[in-house]
Amino acid sequence: MKMSYGDIKIADYTYDLPPERIAKYPLPERDKSKLLVWDGNISDHIFSELPALTDHASLMVFNNTRVIRARIIFRTASGAIIEVFCLEPHSPAEFSMNLASGGPVEWKCLVGNLKRWKSGMLESRFIHDGKEHILSAERTGTAGDAFTVRFSWNEAGLSFAGVLECLGHMPIPPYLDRDDEESDVSAYQTTYARINGSVAAPTAGLHFTPSVLAGLDAAGIPRAEVTLHVSAGTFRPVKSELICDHMMHSEHFFVSKQTLERLRSRKTTAVGTTTVRTLESLYWLGMSLYEGREFKDRIPSVSQWEPYEKEGELDPAVAIDCLLAELERSGRDTLEARTDIIIVPGYRFRMVSSMVTNFHQPHSTLLLLVAAFAGENWKKIYNHALASGYRFLSYGDSMLLAPRT
Repeated sequence: MKMSYGDIKIADYTYDLPPERIAKYPLPERDKSKLLVWDGNISDHIFSELPALTDHASLMVFNNTRVIRARIIFRTASGAIIEVFCLEPHSPAEFSMNLASGGPVEWKCLVGNLKRWKSGMLESRFIHDGKEHILSAERTGTAGDAFTVRFSWNEAGLSFAGVLECLGHMPIPPYLDRDDEESDVSAYQTTYARINGSVAAPTAGLHFTPSVLAGLDAAGIPRAEVTLHVSAGTFRPVKSELICDHMMHSEHFFVSKQTLERLRSRKTTAVGTTTVRTLESLYWLGMSLYEGREFKDRIPSVSQWEPYEKEGELDPAVAIDCLLAELERSGRDTLEARTDIIIVPGYRFRMVSSMVTNFHQPHSTLLLLVAAFAGENWKKIYNHALASGYRFLSYGDSMLLAPRT
C-alpha cells in the first residue's frame, strides 16, 4: 500500500536544544558516555554496558568509512582566506581511485568566501617527508550548489589522500562553532574506520572502544561491516515547511557479498543512521531486481521517495537473494550503489530491528528517521535525555532503540 508523506510538517519534529547541551568535545574515555535504552520503557546506562544490553541473536552492523581531512585552506595573493570543502570525487569518480591518484584529480566542492576567488589558481604550501610541496586548485565548473575543483601537486609519488593528510583539516560539524584541533584527528574517527571517503563521521560509532568490541565478541554477538561515505548533506537542516519539498542528499555505499549473505537470515542492530540508510536501501534495490528492473548502470541507486511509491511486500531474505544473484551474474564480490532515501514517520523498516544512534538536531532528517523508528515515543526519549543531563549531537551521548517484538 502506498504511503502518504505529503502532509508531514517539519515543525512537528523539533525540540528546544540549549546551546550548552551541545557537546563541543568528546569525553576523554569514549565508552564512558551515557547510553539511553528504549525498549518500550526508558532506562539509563553507560555505553560500556552495551554488550549486556544488546540482543545476542542480532547481527550488529557497523559503517567502516573513514573521515578524510576534507577542508583545505588557501590564501589569495591579497591575503583573503578561501576554504575549499571536498564533498565527493568527480574525476576519477571512484573514491579509492581518486584518493590513490598521484596526478591531478577533480572533486565536487563547497567554496567558502567564493566572492574573493573570481578565477585563476589558488596555491597552498605543505611539508611532506621534510620537503616543501605546492597544492594548486582551479575551479573548472559547477555541480548543483557546489563547484568542481581541479587539484594538482608537484610530487607524483604522493597520493591525493596523502596530500589531504598533510594539508587538510578535519571536517568537524559546523554546529560545534569552533576550529578543528589536533585532538579531532583521532576523536572524530571511529576506532574501526578503514575505508577513506567520508566528510562527516558516522557518529554513533564514536562511542565504541576496543574493549566494547571485545565485549561484543565475548558475548557471542556477531558483527558485520558496510561502507557508506557520509556526505556533508547529513548536517543540512530541513528548511521547507513540508517534508515532501525537501531534497535529500545522495550517498555512496558498498556492501560485500559476505555481508549480504550474513544479512539474509538475521535480525540486525544498526550502528548509526548511516548504517540504517544502507541496510534499508538494500531492501529496495533487491525489490527493484525482483520486479525485473535491471541494473543497467554499474552503480544503481535508490531514489528519495521510491519506498513510498511502491506497492506490495517482499520478504527481506528474497530481496537479499536478488542482490546476491546480481553479484553472481556480474562477477563481482561487492555491491556498489548510491542512495537518496529519506526515512520519515510512517516508513516500515524491513532490515533493521534495533539501532544505536546519537541525539540529533531539531528539524533534521536524522530526527525524522528516529521518529520513524520509535514513533511518538521519540518525544519522551528526547525529553528524558534533556531532563537527565545527556549531551547532544556528534560528540554527545547515545541511545539504543530496541523495541520489543
